[in-house]
Amino acid sequence: MEKGDTRPSWDNPMQFVLACVSYAVGLGNVWRFPYLCQMHGGGGFLIPYLIMLVLEGLPLFCLELAIGQRMRLGSIGAWSAISPYLGGVGIASVVTSIYLCLYYNVINAWSFWYLFHSFQTVLPWAHCPANTNLTGHLEECEAATSTQYFFYRETLNISPTINDGGGIHMGQALCLLLAWMFVYLCIVRGVASTGKVVYFTASFPYLVLFIYLIRGVTLHGAVNGLKYMFTPKLEQLANPTTWINAATQIFFSLGLGFGSLIAFASYNNHNNNFERQAIAVSLINSGTSIFASVVTFSIYGFKATFNYEACLGRLRLLLLNTFDLAEDAISVDNVTFWVTELNQTYPDRFAALSNKLEICSLETELDTAVEGTGLAFIVYSEAIKNMPVPQLWSVLYFSMLLMLGLGSMLGNVTAITTPLCDIRFLSRHLSNETLNGLVCLFCLLLGLGFTTRSGNYWLTMFNDYGATLSLLFIVLIEIISVCYVYGLRRFENDIEDMIGHRPNWYWKIVWAGVGPILIIGLFIFYIVIYIRGGTPTYQAWDKDLGRAVTTKYPAFAQVFIGLLLASSLSCIPLGALYAFCVRRRQRRKVPRQGIKTIST
Repeated sequence: MEKGDTRPSWDNPMQFVLACVSYAVGLGNVWRFPYLCQMHGGGGFLIPYLIMLVLEGLPLFCLELAIGQRMRLGSIGAWSAISPYLGGVGIASVVTSIYLCLYYNVINAWSFWYLFHSFQTVLPWAHCPANTNLTGHLEECEAATSTQYFFYRETLNISPTINDGGGIHMGQALCLLLAWMFVYLCIVRGVASTGKVVYFTASFPYLVLFIYLIRGVTLHGAVNGLKYMFTPKLEQLANPTTWINAATQIFFSLGLGFGSLIAFASYNNHNNNFERQAIAVSLINSGTSIFASVVTFSIYGFKATFNYEACLGRLRLLLLNTFDLAEDAISVDNVTFWVTELNQTYPDRFAALSNKLEICSLETELDTAVEGTGLAFIVYSEAIKNMPVPQLWSVLYFSMLLMLGLGSMLGNVTAITTPLCDIRFLSRHLSNETLNGLVCLFCLLLGLGFTTRSGNYWLTMFNDYGATLSLLFIVLIEIISVCYVYGLRRFENDIEDMIGHRPNWYWKIVWAGVGPILIIGLFIFYIVIYIRGGTPTYQAWDKDLGRAVTTKYPAFAQVFIGLLLASSLSCIPLGALYAFCVRRRQRRKVPRQGIKTIST
């Protein structure tokens, strides 16, 4: 099962650790974890999050590293070595990684797009463009905001529904080509290339986050965001969804089930201490999520305070224009007092303003939860445009996003290329450079579909349905196979052979008992959500309203969602069926060969 001296390896253990950190610490740490904190009680969310890290994330992370290091093979070869019937688990991981690569690098293309547009005297998303008559701003931009307009119209040129395909956005297509060129250059010679690149991709985001932390906490209103984050709403702990989201965030943040960790670990030396590295990487990943949340909530606080004070300013101006008051009588600090006072003094005149009055609330601004691309490309852009020297902060921010995305892509592509390199036929006829290039070219060509006008809707579909359920099923089969097919005691012996001691009671309990139960619970939860959710929906951009509206997927899209789910999930039973048929055929050949030998 081991390839010994012929398999390439990391130059040193630090390269492996940095590769895992670069892979695990990705965009989700910046745009998903802060959203969950905001949704589930601020600092109180850390309690279920850390509990799930101990019970689920860390044990599964360590298990995948152990499998990769012991078998010294990619996901397909490693699971086939454990049992021929488990080869489909590795294939399912590869299929899921392909789905992820197709759309994940499109997000990196968006980062390139924003980065290039940051080198302008005035950021293009800072103001709405003028209409054709130069008499005002474009109606679509006025209905939305300048940052929303730039993202949906300039960046995506989005269609009104998924039914309207539209042509390819050439700017985005070129950015996607550039993103895949960067990925290829980073993996061209396998771990020999990746091992050098991860020194930068793993460290640069922390430098930018630290710079943003210093800038963020000094912004006006940042303290409001930090108070919001660190003030726990413990009643959220009684909400089952809080625990489900904590478990899911740990699961996906560590990149379990894709085969990337198995691929990375397969290039380790046999006696590498993966246990200590698994603990370190898991803690770094979770620490980064918390660190990024501090930065994000300081920006949240600045943005919310800016919008709140702008609302008070508009309210002040409305009162000054309506009532006969001295200009210095009303300020932003006492405008709420004057609203109450004028309402009591002039109730009739005040009632006439009811349609124009805005309700200004700092708490409401802070409660507005945004995740994903909305946080990364709209909310942050809106905050950046109001900072001094916005071009500098824009370049730093989108460079960081790019490095986070690139680091994760290295792991995603390695999960595909490593099992392919393990196939003798391919390794004999194709060099690593050629094979890696073909994989990148294949993903680039398919990924061009996401650069069409309706591409963002398809990207959302892949993100929502391409990995979630299949990864839960993959990891469930993984942990059951190791503990009850390969055998937990045999696995303990392998670990002792590699690191010099057997796993303690904690590892054995979570591997054999707690882990499977939690994953089964998550799996059932998601199935129930899919069933009870009714017809799947997506957010379609309405240019007249200037916002996204919930829309049902058409019939062809629902069929595609079903195929997307089935294509990866079916690999496991189909792989087992194929192995069964092969073994059955081999058993039939053995007696026939014996009869021929006797007759001769």
